[in-house]
Amino acid sequence: MTAKTPAPVTLPGRHVRLEPLARAHAADLYETVGADQEVFRWLPFEPRTAADFAELVDGYLANAGCEPFAVVRTDGGRAVGVTAFYDVNPRDEWVEIGGTWYARSVWRSAVNTETKLLLLTHAFEDLGMGRVMWKTDNNNERSQAAIRRLGAQYEGTFRRARQRKDGSWRDSVYFSMLADEWPAAKSRLTERLAAG
Repeated sequence: MTAKTPAPVTLPGRHVRLEPLARAHAADLYETVGADQEVFRWLPFEPRTAADFAELVDGYLANAGCEPFAVVRTDGGRAVGVTAFYDVNPRDEWVEIGGTWYARSVWRSAVNTETKLLLLTHAFEDLGMGRVMWKTDNNNERSQAAIRRLGAQYEGTFRRARQRKDGSWRDSVYFSMLADEWPAAKSRLTERLAAG
């Protein structure tokens, strides 16, 4: 079986709505995130101005291998982050979730849990993927912990994978979840959302 290629779609949830990223989201992202560089500490960009956020959104939209989403709070309708599907391979039934960042005000809230629940449900149940992957900077312990809380399995570390903004070299830590692991992970994520 061949999986489907992701296309622009809105994924509604209780706490967040994932909608196709658009230039119009840049203003919200600038307002909700601002120049908080801790948000971008381990990412290859560091937007500080409204123009920087517009350029960052344009970069996601120009990336042919990316299907980006704005993470929009349902209680107010403002974008508080971005996430995306990358490196889609329908023939081999895998996709990567990446390029994810949120305003610090929603860290360790229901936002990330529900965002990942929506993305994983879409990947496994709608698109028919057999494998979903993540990678993050080896120094980004917060991101690694969040990925593990989803139920993803550590796969290994790709050494000297990418040069950081400061010129040092990043090792990338890889995680994945397989389709047969998804039902248990979905149950845990759903329970976590219901509890909090």
